Amino acid sequence: MKNALPKYVYAKPGGGVYFQRRGFKTVRFQSAPGTPEFAAEYALILRGRAPAPQGKTLRDLAISYQQSDRYTKLSARSKQDYNRVLDYIKDKLGHLSAERMQRKDVIRAQESNRDAVRFANYIVQVIRVMMEHAIDIGWRKDNPAEGTRLIKSEAAPRLPWPQDKIDAFRAEAQLGTRHRLIFELLIGTGQRIGDVLRMRWNDISDGGISVRQGKTGAALWIPLTADLRAALEATPKAGLTICAQPNGQPTSYDGAWGMMMVIRKRIGAEAYDMHGLRHTTAHELAALGCSDELIMSVTGHTSKRMVAHYAGAARQKSRAKEAQKRRERTGGEQ
Repeated sequence: MKNALPKYVYAKPGGGVYFQRRGFKTVRFQSAPGTPEFAAEYALILRGRAPAPQGKTLRDLAISYQQSDRYTKLSARSKQDYNRVLDYIKDKLGHLSAERMQRKDVIRAQESNRDAVRFANYIVQVIRVMMEHAIDIGWRKDNPAEGTRLIKSEAAPRLPWPQDKIDAFRAEAQLGTRHRLIFELLIGTGQRIGDVLRMRWNDISDGGISVRQGKTGAALWIPLTADLRAALEATPKAGLTICAQPNGQPTSYDGAWGMMMVIRKRIGAEAYDMHGLRHTTAHELAALGCSDELIMSVTGHTSKRMVAHYAGAARQKSRAKEAQKRRERTGGEQ
């Protein structure tokens, strides 16, 4: 039988087929030689990963998915988001059969979390990706999560900061404070708060700042605005990161949120959050007539659909003004 097996694979007299190679952990195969499942296990082992578990529950599938390229190639930020859902699936749904799961089961899991719309929809999205992996390893031939509708959020849409609130924040948070520094970095670069908090002083060069987005992995260089330049010049260097605490340690998300909320409450801007400043950047650029490509070069959005979501209102207002000006120039004549 050895001659029919791939390199480093051996059939034991007592039963079972094993992978044995110096420098690798000995692993017992779970599928029969000659099957597609066996070939998939063999490929995983050669890449230094364990094969899919013997069981075929959702918990087993989640573990197998986390050992696959679909998961390992995700950015650190995406893994963090996925892990929240994967932990939920293992804990609450892990006993269900991955092979027999139906669309109604996906919808039931979604509906049971309807009070947290974003998380409920993320469950559907992660199960969809897991089921694609299940197809890859031969556990299924279809994806029960495909086509499942996402729940529409009834929460008020996130709004860009209006100019009066921007002015009020700057008047309340003086230059030289971390409150003002974080604010100017957010609105000046259009980046997510996680990326802003990771920015370092040595990322600044040639009048701009280099950014590696945690969520997308995109590398950007963004010119400094006058307001951001002023905030940076007024800020003493306390550590490697620009937003470092006085003791030199990086500022955490919770720390940044708390500092921003102090000012937001003072100026009545509780409805406008940190991520809303990313929205504000795209909104301002759209109002200036910038194309999708120009906006994406600053914010790092990878989808024109998302740019349209952020910039749509500004563009509509700008176009409506232009349309009415044309009417006035014609004097109402047809």
